[in-house]
Amino acid sequence: MLATTTHGDAPDSVRPLLIVHGLFGSARNWGVIARNLAKHRRVLTVDMRNHGASDWKESHTYADMAGDLAEVIDAHGGTADVLGHSMGGKAAMWLALTRPETVARLIVADIAPVAYTHTQMKYLQAMKALDLDGITSRSDADRALRPEVPELAIRAFLLQSLDVAEKRWRLNLDALERDMAAIMDFPETEATFDKPTLFLAGGTSDYVRPDHRPAMRRLFPNHRLVKIPGANHWLHAEKPRDFEAAVNAWLDATADQAS
Repeated sequence: MLATTTHGDAPDSVRPLLIVHGLFGSARNWGVIARNLAKHRRVLTVDMRNHGASDWKESHTYADMAGDLAEVIDAHGGTADVLGHSMGGKAAMWLALTRPETVARLIVADIAPVAYTHTQMKYLQAMKALDLDGITSRSDADRALRPEVPELAIRAFLLQSLDVAEKRWRLNLDALERDMAAIMDFPETEATFDKPTLFLAGGTSDYVRPDHRPAMRRLFPNHRLVKIPGANHWLHAEKPRDFEAAVNAWLDATADQAS
């Protein structure tokens, strides 16, 4: 099963909120937000397959990831509210569409159920090209990555997955590279998920566009779209308190709709 961390002291009988990170992320990226959200409920965070402390697998498709999430939910009561960002949002959507009995409510952070033409391959290749034998500190790694990844915030994010002492990435870069096309895509389906769904987008992000709305309406007819002003794709990192407030407000507002 995926490496899982439980936050909060709510009893096991309380339906949890499961937080699912995005590509190159981990549960630790969500630690502060998870602890804050856990003031009102039980919160689970996971490392996805091929990330963090979870097992490395040969395949990294949305069917794989949804199956992993279903296993976690089955082990924690059988149903959960699910919040996923980016790749994690697509995995959460596919779980809701294929195993709707496991998802009471769905929050999708800055991603749509569509194929994207951009790729994260440049970051993956930069990580693979890093000579870890010559790295003795995180600052060494930061300097080495800078020519290929000039954005400080992105370097800092990627380097959270570098184990300097062990000289290894806590990412299965080979598997992620093999399945990058599948990660950027979204499977076709005739299924729908009619339970409460929130699409929470960054106000300045281009990941959720007007031309994505037909797919969102078709697959998730009971959805609402909310934008966080001034936030880009990493909305939970850029505007964490606004993000938490939006999540809490929507969960409170839809409490009587959750089965």
